[in-house]
Formats: sequence, C-alpha cells, structure tokens
Amino acid sequence: MYRAVNSKRPVNLDLTTIHFPLPALTSIAHRITGVILFVGLIFAFWALDKSLSSPEGFAAVKDALAHNFLAKLIAWGLLSALAFHFVAGIKHLLMDADFGVTLEGGVKKAQATVVLSAVLIILAGVWVW
Repeated sequence: MYRAVNSKRPVNLDLTTIHFPLPALTSIAHRITGVILFVGLIFAFWALDKSLSSPEGFAAVKDALAHNFLAKLIAWGLLSALAFHFVAGIKHLLMDADFGVTLEGGVKKAQATVVLSAVLIILAGVWVW
C-alpha cells in the first residue's frame, strides 16, 4: 500500500501543548486585537452617531461614559486593544524595514511591545476610570 504522507506527522495537532515563543504570541495578539477593534467599531460608531444626533444624545453618551461601569469597561477595552495593536503594528513596520529581524531582535522587540503596551494600557485605564 502506498502512503502519500509521512507517517511520523502528528495525527491530532493539539495547540494547547505547543509552547509558542513571545514573538509568536505578540503576533497572534496583534491579529486578535485587530478583530476586537473591528468589532468595537460598532460600539464606537453607535456612540458617535448618538452623540451627534442631538444635545440629549450627547448628554446620554457623556453620562454613560462617566457613570456606567459597562460603558467604561468597553471604552477601556477598546483603548487597550488599540494601544497594543498600534505598538505591535510599529513592531511589524520595523520588521518590514529590516530592523531587528534576527532571533534576538525579534525577542527584544516582542518584549518591548509587551512593556510599552502595558504602560499604555495602564495609562488608558487611569484616563477612563
């Protein structure tokens, strides 16, 4: 019997058992935050439309962002996703320009991405809350 596939390949690839390096995790998180931002545009456009519709709508959005816990959490979540996505996007632009494309450079840029994003996320939390 002829087998077209190498029999030593994994039959069931379990992603939970694979240890991803930090640059891979930041790249995956960059994609996830992009999806979060895309979905979050629904809420942002709704709030923008509501706030521009009338003075009462503006007051309602302002009140929600000032006093509603869920609205603050959504705003902070979107700002956090934006902060990480922005920093990781800069990292990807640097890679496209051939800066730090070595293994060590990739790890250092991933570490810088995590640290800088954490600082921006904390600052966004202070601003929202």
